[in-house]
Amino acid sequence: MGAKEHSGIEPGHGLDFVADPVAEIIEVRGRVKWFDMAKGFGFIVPDNGLADVLLHVTVLRRDGYQAAPEGSEIVCQAQNRPRGLQVFRILSMDESTAVHPAQLPMARTHHVVESVGGFEIVVVKWFNRVKGFGFLTRGEGTEDIFIHMETLRRFGIADLKPGDSLLARFGPGGKGLMAAEVRPLETRLPSAH
Repeated sequence: MGAKEHSGIEPGHGLDFVADPVAEIIEVRGRVKWFDMAKGFGFIVPDNGLADVLLHVTVLRRDGYQAAPEGSEIVCQAQNRPRGLQVFRILSMDESTAVHPAQLPMARTHHVVESVGGFEIVVVKWFNRVKGFGFLTRGEGTEDIFIHMETLRRFGIADLKPGDSLLARFGPGGKGLMAAEVRPLETRLPSAH
């Protein structure tokens, strides 16, 4: 097999993991915002306030890493591509700073919603992991509740399937109801004594 076959990159995919000799190379220091092995990519939040930087699994593996735990400190080289900043070389990654997603601060891109009530039992209407969102329902005739992938990650849930039941707290978002907290249905709620 040739090198292209090993890389996992298909022609026309729109992602390029080789340095572009014309584009400026910048060094980025930051933390892994999230990385999803199933999707094959994730993002880094730079310390200097730049926009999030795309990190693809091909770069991760090529540079000798098997994972990019959320919260890990990372130093990399990136270039501006048509879809934004993209890592093409990892210089170092300190996984000792990694934390459970529930301990991470809310992501900058996440719309924060205040829940208006207690936990309610909801059912997953549909969820698309690739798109990173879906909808929950409390039953026929009720308004759908938007659920974002980052909310799931924050509460330690990796994926949802239609028909799954959860406990959720939600409130009004920009375009309707939005989940603020989620827990597996089997989880005992904290007591309020």
